Amino acid sequence: MLYHLYHWNRQLSQPVRMAADWIEDIYSSPYNPWSQTHFGKSMAAGAEIISRLTRDYGEPDFALTSTVVDGREVAVNEEILVRKPFGNLVRFRRDLASRPARQDPKVLVVAPMSGHFATLLRGTVQALLPEHDVHITDWIDARQVPLAQGNFDLDDYIDYVMEFLRYIGPPAHVIAVCQPSVPVMGAASLMAAADDPRQPRSITLMGGPIDTRISPTVPNDLATRNSMMWFRQAVIANVPFGFPGFMRRVYPGFLQLSSFITMNLDRHINAHVRQFEHLVRGDGDSAEGHRTFYDEYLAVMDLTAEFYLQTIQVVFKEHQLPRGVWVSRGRPIDPSRITAPALMTVEGELDDISGVGQTKAAHTLTPNIAPERHAHYEQPAVGHYGIFNGRKWREQIMPRVREFIRANDR
Repeated sequence: MLYHLYHWNRQLSQPVRMAADWIEDIYSSPYNPWSQTHFGKSMAAGAEIISRLTRDYGEPDFALTSTVVDGREVAVNEEILVRKPFGNLVRFRRDLASRPARQDPKVLVVAPMSGHFATLLRGTVQALLPEHDVHITDWIDARQVPLAQGNFDLDDYIDYVMEFLRYIGPPAHVIAVCQPSVPVMGAASLMAAADDPRQPRSITLMGGPIDTRISPTVPNDLATRNSMMWFRQAVIANVPFGFPGFMRRVYPGFLQLSSFITMNLDRHINAHVRQFEHLVRGDGDSAEGHRTFYDEYLAVMDLTAEFYLQTIQVVFKEHQLPRGVWVSRGRPIDPSRITAPALMTVEGELDDISGVGQTKAAHTLTPNIAPERHAHYEQPAVGHYGIFNGRKWREQIMPRVREFIRANDR
């Protein structure tokens, strides 16, 4: 009933949104003399905020149509290379017809399946595009996948990553952002054990929960404090009628979003208060920046129940990867088998999702990678989101990742 109540509530709020849109149109119209007064601007600003808070946000577009290569703007075309029921392999093909000799490293960016769409990594991809052939895992909202397509769990996630790496072909590099750090390590371990010639040249893990026993955060504590039965009963729901995935058991995206917002409630309230002030003052740039961020942040997707529950158990409760007891479909996950790829880990000093040291633990698990091919970087004064998006990502973290990839591309 949880999902159904949420769905009904969203439907009931539509008249409120329509009324807010109507008020905003009236008080922002240049034909309304009140639109230039403080009262009129306040009414329009308040109506916009109410409208945006009661709106349903679908999957955003990447909207990356160009990049700059060697100082010149080139077109970028988004194309789906592999279609799977629960996720696609997408490539951002740059138009390099005038530079046929350019051979940039092929990179697979593995996006988190943790409530937001892969477009949350738009800034990550945008910064990589000028000097990399970028691919990304574009996960599909579970409520859009019919039951006839079967299940999707953590083991399937590993298999998807291996299939995508094999499709891209060597030499390829993989970057895992947050949650996929664990399944990427699983995929790399299995490919190494099989001596797969298409295993990645380098692995970069960014803010991932490799060993959540280190510096546990609020989400980590939540996972350990509650039983698996509690998770099944409290946060798993059936997709309501009207969606292709009707009756599929899922962890609803709106619950994940609620937990994220609750962790930093004051920050989000203050952000909307500032947005109101920006709109009243006519500060268009600041207001547009707020809209862009929350258009992305409020767009959420559902996760299959089996993937969510298995992740809770394997990663956060039993710590199977760092303990060396993880078995996927009868295949032991042994990171010590990894020898060919180089390994880089990136953490943020203020990360409140994956605490400092959790990602770095991957180096201890891979003793057979040559010491000179290990790299770790901790970015000062940055939280979880800032590891892969924003100015510090572009100016301080990405250049280090780029040099690491290029150093291991030969």
